[in-house]
Amino acid sequence: MPGKRRLSAAVIPSAKRERKAITLDVKLQVLRRFEAGEKLSEIAKALGLAVSTVATIRDNKEKIKASSRVATPLRASRLTRHRSAVMETMERLLHVWLEDQTQRNVPLSVTIIQEKAKSLFDDLQRQKGESSRTETFSASKGWFVRFKERHCLPHFKMNSTAPGHKDGYPEVLKSIIQEGEYTPQQVFNVDETGLYWKRMPEGTFISMEEKAEPGFKSSKDRLMLLLGGNAAGDFKLKPLLVYHSENPKALKGYSKPNLPVIWRSNRKAWATRSIFHEWFTYFFCPAVEKYCAQNNLTNKALLILDNAPCHPVNLSDLSDNVRVEYLPDSTADSVQPMSQGVASVFKAQYLRRTFEHILEATDGEDTAIIREFWRNYNIMDAVDNIAVAWEELRPATMNSVWKKIWPECVQFQSVSQTDNIAQLQQNIVNLAKNVAFGEVVEGDVEQLLQSHEEDLSNEELMQLGQEPAGEEDSEDTPPALRQLTTGELSAAFSHFEAGLQVLTSNSPNDEWKLKVSRAINDAINCYRELYNEKKRRSKQLS
Repeated sequence: MPGKRRLSAAVIPSAKRERKAITLDVKLQVLRRFEAGEKLSEIAKALGLAVSTVATIRDNKEKIKASSRVATPLRASRLTRHRSAVMETMERLLHVWLEDQTQRNVPLSVTIIQEKAKSLFDDLQRQKGESSRTETFSASKGWFVRFKERHCLPHFKMNSTAPGHKDGYPEVLKSIIQEGEYTPQQVFNVDETGLYWKRMPEGTFISMEEKAEPGFKSSKDRLMLLLGGNAAGDFKLKPLLVYHSENPKALKGYSKPNLPVIWRSNRKAWATRSIFHEWFTYFFCPAVEKYCAQNNLTNKALLILDNAPCHPVNLSDLSDNVRVEYLPDSTADSVQPMSQGVASVFKAQYLRRTFEHILEATDGEDTAIIREFWRNYNIMDAVDNIAVAWEELRPATMNSVWKKIWPECVQFQSVSQTDNIAQLQQNIVNLAKNVAFGEVVEGDVEQLLQSHEEDLSNEELMQLGQEPAGEEDSEDTPPALRQLTTGELSAAFSHFEAGLQVLTSNSPNDEWKLKVSRAINDAINCYRELYNEKKRRSKQLS
C-alpha cells in the first residue's frame, strides 16, 4: 500500500491575523494627539493601536489630511467636531495632575477636577494667543464622563463626608503591637514627600532673575523622597530618592550603590509599586534584620503605611518577619508619624544646609560668584545636602511624631515640631543675610517650605516635560567609576602628614595634639586600606 503523501507547507492552512480597519477619524485623532506633544507609545496605548501603526499614520500625515479635505459631506460633518490641540493638551496635562494627586493620596471630587480642567484650558488658550479664543469649554459633567472613558482613569480617592474613626485607630494599633509583642525599636513608618531641590526663597535675586528667563526653570525640578524610621527614634532608614533621570551627568563617575541615598528613576519622579516592592524586599527587610541583630532584638518588625497607590497590598506575604499594616484613609493624614513634622523639619534642614553650602563655597559677598555657584549646583550636590539634612534630624524629633498614634512610646514629650521649624527658619534668614540675600524674611522661607507640598500649578504642568537639554547620559553606557591611583593616594598622605607635623610641632596643648592626630588618622584609615590593597594587587601582578 503506497504511503500517504505528506502535505506540503503550502497546503497547510494557516490562521490569518485579522486586520483592523482604521477610520479616517481615528487617523486624524492620532495626528492631533501627536501635534499636541504626546509620545507614540502613549497615543498607541490610549487608542488601542500598535506603535508601528501610529508611526505609519504620522509618516503619512499629509496624505491623511488631504483625504479629510475631500471626504464625503457625511464624514466631513462628523470630523468638524474633533477636539482641538488646546483641548488635547489640556486633557493630557489634567491626566498628569490627577496622577500626581493620586500619588500623594489627595482626596478629589468631580467639582475640583472640573475646576482644574477649566483653569488649565483658559491658561493654554492665553498661551496660544487670539487664534484659539474662538473655542469655548465649560467642563461639563458630560465632558467629565467622556474624559474618564478616553483616558481609562482608575478609581481615585474621592472626598467623603462619612465620619472617620481616627480617634479609635490608636487603640487598634495598640492591640496589634501587643499581639505581636513589638517594642518601639521594631515599629516603623515611612512616607513619600516631594522636594524642589533647586528652589530659592522669593526674595532672593536668584529667584527673581530665574523668573525673568525663558524656558525650563530649575526651581521646578522636583524629586521624590521616601523618609522613615522607627518609633524609638534611634534608627533612621536610608532615604529612597526617585528622580526623573536615571543617569544625569552630575552622577558620572559615582557608584550609585555607594550614594547616601537609594537612587531610582521614574519619568515623572514618582514612586511606583515596582520601586516600592524592590525597596521593601532588598533594602527595608535587610536593614531591619541588621538593626535587630546589632541591638540583640528578635528579627521582626511592624511597618505602618498609608494607602498610597504606590504601596503594594501584598507586602506582608513577601517576608516572614515583617508585618505591614495600612492606615485607613480617614486616619492617615492626621496621625501618620512621618506627616507630623518629620518631612517639614527635614526640608527646613535641607534649605539651611544649602545656604551653608553657598556660604562655604563663595564667602557670601560677591553676587556674581554666588550666581555662578548656583548655576553649577547640581543633583549630586543636592544628594549630599539631603544626606546631611537627614542626618541632622535628632532622635527626639523622630520619636515625638508618634504622639498621636502611639503616645505610650514617646519619651520626648516636650519636643514641639512647630518650635523646631520656627528656630530653623530664623537660622535660615540669618544665613541668607550672610550670603548677599539680605532681603529674605521669614515669610519667604515659610512660603518656600510650604511650596514643596502644594499642588502642581498650571505653569508647572505645562513645563513638566521641558527638561534641560543634555542633562541625561546614555542609558546604554554605564558611567565610569572614579578611581584613585597609588600615586595620588601617596601624595595625599604626604599632605596630611605635613599638616599634622605643623600642628604637633607648635601645639600649645598636648591633649589637642593627640586628639587631632587620632581623629585624622581614623578618618583617612579607609584610604590607607585602599592604598595597601592596590599595592598588594600590584605585587601579585608583577
